[in-house]
Amino acid sequence: MEGFSGQLPFLLLMLVVFFFFIILPQQRRQKKEKNFMTALKKGDRIITKSGLHGKILEVNDKDNTCIIETLAGKLKVERSAISLELSAKLQPKTSK
Repeated sequence: MEGFSGQLPFLLLMLVVFFFFIILPQQRRQKKEKNFMTALKKGDRIITKSGLHGKILEVNDKDNTCIIETLAGKLKVERSAISLELSAKLQPKTSK
């Protein structure tokens, strides 16, 4: 039992570090991505995770899809297929 009580503070420290460096950033990223998906609207320029560039023509809330217009025509894609990082580069910068 004496050996375990010496390791307890080290284990607690590891759990705290694990939480702050792995779990918390992942939760923040998921929240940011969810807000991005719900904020998509007609006219937004987007890039999918597979690299397709387009403009949103229609947003369907029933099945979480979007119809995008590309140079090749119209495509129906899942909202989860739209890349947050790549699409953010296309959005106009707003001054704060």
